[in-house]
Amino acid sequence: MTIPADAMAAAAPQSPPPAAAPAVLPARRPFYWSLRREMWENRSLTIAPLIAAGVVLFGFTVSAVHLAHNRQEALAMAPSSQAMSIGLPYDFAAMAIIVTGLIVGGFYCLGALHNERRDRSILFWKSLPVSDLTTVLAKATIPLIVLPLILFAVIVVTQLIMLALSTVILLAGGMDPSTTWTRMPFLQLWLVVAYGVAVVTLWYAPIWAWLLMVSGWARRATFLWAVLPPLAICVIEKIAFNTDRFASLISYRFNGFVDGFTIRTHGKVTLGPLPQIDAAGLLAAPGLWAGLAFAAAFIAVAVWQRRRREPV
Repeated sequence: MTIPADAMAAAAPQSPPPAAAPAVLPARRPFYWSLRREMWENRSLTIAPLIAAGVVLFGFTVSAVHLAHNRQEALAMAPSSQAMSIGLPYDFAAMAIIVTGLIVGGFYCLGALHNERRDRSILFWKSLPVSDLTTVLAKATIPLIVLPLILFAVIVVTQLIMLALSTVILLAGGMDPSTTWTRMPFLQLWLVVAYGVAVVTLWYAPIWAWLLMVSGWARRATFLWAVLPPLAICVIEKIAFNTDRFASLISYRFNGFVDGFTIRTHGKVTLGPLPQIDAAGLLAAPGLWAGLAFAAAFIAVAVWQRRRREPV
């Protein structure tokens, strides 16, 4: 008795189908969603600059009662002083929002790696297919790229609202509102604002990276661990050698960004409505490149720490 070939083939054990290859995520997608996660978990990155803008606009609206009178006094000044007087509220608005952003960025970096260890959510995030390098770089990108873009956008919108308010108030007071934008070149102002935000961000990069590293190392009291070691070095140096070189170095790290502007008069820093850009002076400053090198080292240590630190 012969068995048909097709019956023998049907009775033969079937080999399992080949396993489907695991889906490969694009390299950019984990980084993108890590950034989205940081923005979702830290709403203060956008709320705080908006609150600062609201406070500035409220103060500008209250002071606008005397805007027509102040504008008459400004137009009576020398042409070189008119732009400074008219642009003073716009400069103050930009400075207030930038300072707010610096404070928010500092507190964000202090909690970026510490908070996920404190609430033990690091165990969940480590179970996802996202490397420690991607996570730390996403957290470092917030103060280095995302927050500066938010600050610039908030500054421009705030100044546009101030311009619209001043136009309405001057029209109501019977004055020509064009005196604002003819004396104040807003496109040049926004160029300087964008350059200033970028300069401050680059100059403060080692500070953000230091705070991020401390956030990944300290078990508690991250602010104290970030402040006390530099303070202790300053005190020890002063007592042991009666010098203050390290204190001067820290001071230079906080205010040395003025090297990117030609706003020095007789050796002193003077503030004006439109400080001139000095990109060559910034690029020639050794403090910029040394700071970026230290920032890269601190971020590398933060990546190493996240691989090994346990929840607290």
